[in-house]
Amino acid sequence: MAENPERKTKDAQLRAAMNQQLKDSGEREKNPERKAKDAQLRAVINQQLMESGERERLKELLRTRLIECGWRDQLKAHCKDIVKKKGLECVTVDDLVTQITPTGRALVPDDVKRELLQRIRTFLSQQTPNMW
Repeated sequence: MAENPERKTKDAQLRAAMNQQLKDSGEREKNPERKAKDAQLRAVINQQLMESGERERLKELLRTRLIECGWRDQLKAHCKDIVKKKGLECVTVDDLVTQITPTGRALVPDDVKRELLQRIRTFLSQQTPNMW
């Protein structure tokens, strides 16, 4: 079976970026060049996730897990509280999103985060077996 040269290039770029990220992890916050490389790595990973359809599967898994653990109901209740306190006419969607985002992120259970992270790692290791 002939290997796709474009695929090999993407894999090599991803491996190099991940290796560099591990090497320089302490410098990430203070180095603008590092931030740019991290952004490039995220773009490559996101592209692979989208092309394979794994991104949609991960989103569906996340949606399911958040409903199962009651996260969605908690966030709905929080939204209702905000609207009651401020009044319907005084709340915009943007205001609501700004206020609930930190709460929503904090309420995501650690086991859900771990499961998604493991699925992403598994996906990446299957895409580029020599990377890990």
